[in-house]
Amino acid sequence: MERLKNKVAIVTGGAKGIGKATVKRFLEEGATVICWDIDAKAAGDLFNTYKGMPFHFQEVNTVDRESVDAAVKEIMDNHGRIDILINNAGITRDATLKKMTPEQWKMVIDVNLTGVFNCTQAVSEHMVEQGSGKIVSAASIVGLYGNFGQTNYVATKSGVIGMTKVWARELGRKGICVNAVAPGFIATEMVGTIPEKVIQGLEEKTPLGRMGTPEDIANAYVFLSSEEASFINGIVLSVDGGLVM
Repeated sequence: MERLKNKVAIVTGGAKGIGKATVKRFLEEGATVICWDIDAKAAGDLFNTYKGMPFHFQEVNTVDRESVDAAVKEIMDNHGRIDILINNAGITRDATLKKMTPEQWKMVIDVNLTGVFNCTQAVSEHMVEQGSGKIVSAASIVGLYGNFGQTNYVATKSGVIGMTKVWARELGRKGICVNAVAPGFIATEMVGTIPEKVIQGLEEKTPLGRMGTPEDIANAYVFLSSEEASFINGIVLSVDGGLVM
């Protein structure tokens, strides 16, 4: 089933983890996929994997607005439209309030919040002109409920949720659906530093009895990017196995 056939989609942070799984699923659903990432080596591996398929890579630092604008222009020149933006790129730099450095705070705010703003503002202009589009951003269940030792990360994910609701109101009447996905604890490189005992505890607390997979989140991105979700706007879809309810 090609639910995204003939659609042009940008996936930020698309070279690894959830982004990598999203690239795969979007290609399977018929989309032309442009991966934005700063990890050119990982993206190169993807390019070799999907050789001959409508997959493209642009080395884009979403914090750098000039880089974002140049990449958007190139896409418009080559494809003439942008139908889907997946704001997936994100980082963590965890520390308690007492120990968090200004550098840790700023780095996470820049990537997870300013980067999402940069990409959405640059892309939405073209979506407004074409009268359609889907924007889906990565929030987190911690953005809804908080989490110990993640002041910076929680602030950004709460911010993404707030921006999503504002943009849904502003852009909805222009034919653009704006939503967010709030993953629970997903088995990616980002959780690789969590002690095994803590992971086991999270699995025990989750009604489904496991951590999520990158594919679980990618599937949610596909749904919210498809015409099946054409009347869904301004929601935060929790994909957490029932961990928080």
